[in-house]
Amino acid sequence: MQTTDSIYTANMNEHQRAWFYAEYKRASKDETVGVLLALFLGGIGIHHFYLRRNTAGIVYLLLSWTGIPMVIAWIECFFMPSRVRQYNAAQAIYISNQILGTAAPQAASTTTHCPACNSPVESAAVYCTHCGAAITHTSLATQPAL
Repeated sequence: MQTTDSIYTANMNEHQRAWFYAEYKRASKDETVGVLLALFLGGIGIHHFYLRRNTAGIVYLLLSWTGIPMVIAWIECFFMPSRVRQYNAAQAIYISNQILGTAAPQAASTTTHCPACNSPVESAAVYCTHCGAAITHTSLATQPAL
């Protein structure tokens, strides 16, 4: 988290920064745990429950008797590190916004769309709150408005 310290805690005082790190430590997930859960318990969807993707976890659990979720989970274990990083980035953004009291974007003039998932994001955002993709100002400028 030290490399991205300035992204999430730039406008915070020392007390807010300590609060942020305490909350982030509680909310963040570990990449290794995610990979191991997908590899060994992925057939029943535990790796999805780990990242709070309960709908996908329930689908895996309901279809676990077929064996198909286990095969898919073995493939998904290669994607788990990036999914965990995206989850952690979304958690960091949420915690930072809660601490700083930043409201969700209200007007269409202050929002743009993420180039990766096309979700609305604030024009000053560094990461997409939906998928965690990095937002660059050049990619937003060239993207057509919806």
